[in-house]
Amino acid sequence: MRYPAEQTAARHQRILQEASRLFRERGLGGVSLPEVMKAAQLTHGPFYNHFASKEALVAECLKDTMDAQVERVRSAKRAKTALREFLNEYLCREHRDSAGDGCVAAALAGEIARNPGARVPFTRYIKDMLSVLSEKLASAGARQGEARAEALRMLVEMLGAIILARAVDDKALSDQILARTHADLRGALRRASRARNSRQRPRRRTGGGRRRPLAASGVDQISPA
Repeated sequence: MRYPAEQTAARHQRILQEASRLFRERGLGGVSLPEVMKAAQLTHGPFYNHFASKEALVAECLKDTMDAQVERVRSAKRAKTALREFLNEYLCREHRDSAGDGCVAAALAGEIARNPGARVPFTRYIKDMLSVLSEKLASAGARQGEARAEALRMLVEMLGAIILARAVDDKALSDQILARTHADLRGALRRASRARNSRQRPRRRTGGGRRRPLAASGVDQISPA
């Protein structure tokens, strides 16, 4: 029996959504195809009408989820506000405690490293996220030459913080990891903003008609918050 194209597309998307949630909660190897189809409220049989294999499902699932995460950051209009909200939502208890709805990289990076087919979309996701974060940081005040380095530092610290916060069995320590990382990265955003304001501030006139620039408040000259 042939189904309308719209219904087939809706079922395909439902399989991707449920697979993404289950993979993030339990890992790529901890979820069977029948479990994915059951979560999508479908029988196991039609799976191969949508995907050639579990590996194909994993690759498309990762791409679909990661593209959506990148686009969410890219589409935010105000760079400084977008970055602040990104930090607030990422480095929080809710994200730590709900892996199934959270970042694919934090949930699955370890397994993806051992899955050649998954590494291609994952690598593209990391590069895309670095590009988006670099653009936002440059708009928020980071110098153009420093924006990518700051984006890399931000992404690595955020991922590492969530992975560690989920792994330890001490909630107080877990909270400290999130809070310290959040404070450090918020401080970096404030320093970038101050540096931009300093660069944009008019220079003062001094005696003899000479102009002397205000002292630069570069990122490496301000102590972290």
